[in-house]
Amino acid sequence: MPLIGEDAPSFKAVTTAGEINFPRDYKGKWVILFSHPADFTPVCTTEFMTFASMENEFNALNCQLIGLSIDSIYAHIAWLRTIKEKIEYKGMKDVEVTFPVIADLKMEVAKKFGMLQVTASDTQAVRAVFVIDPKAKIRAILYYPLSTGRNIAEIKRLLMALQKADAEGVATPANWQPGDDVIIPPPGSCGVAKQRMEAAEEGKYCLDWFMCLRKERTE
Repeated sequence: MPLIGEDAPSFKAVTTAGEINFPRDYKGKWVILFSHPADFTPVCTTEFMTFASMENEFNALNCQLIGLSIDSIYAHIAWLRTIKEKIEYKGMKDVEVTFPVIADLKMEVAKKFGMLQVTASDTQAVRAVFVIDPKAKIRAILYYPLSTGRNIAEIKRLLMALQKADAEGVATPANWQPGDDVIIPPPGSCGVAKQRMEAAEEGKYCLDWFMCLRKERTE
């Protein structure tokens, strides 16, 4: 299984949107690669409908969604057609999944990413999520059991937090949402800590020497 900070494994795969070559085809983009146990399962169906309904929001963040399961391309197509034609859930109806879904019958991609958990199932990929940056580095990894659907809004929040940290050299506190105050990285020495406490900086406030934040909202 690849780790945070490592290069994401490269692969070629057949998908519902044609063949893809990763990471070559996604140079300069963020990618959320997520696996699901099987087509025509209810939890997966709710996840795919939610991902599809939010696809434009991810696209606006320069992020491509890519799904995967150990099923054939024909099963994928039949399932996605069923979702569009028959399933209505939480106000979502006539949902078309346009992002690529990898057909991984030989489990080649699933094995490269450690998506198979033998104690859960040796023939199904668990609900894994890999957030991959524009340099094809793995930045976050989430794993869910087969029974639990993912919070797609949280995955989007995680992506936005990573982008915020990269762009501004800050960290995001618990439950951070866009527009919330951010954390200024802690100092590396006592001298720097004292200077930072005393230095004037617009919007900055310190709770202690190791914990300074920057206001993002004007009340």
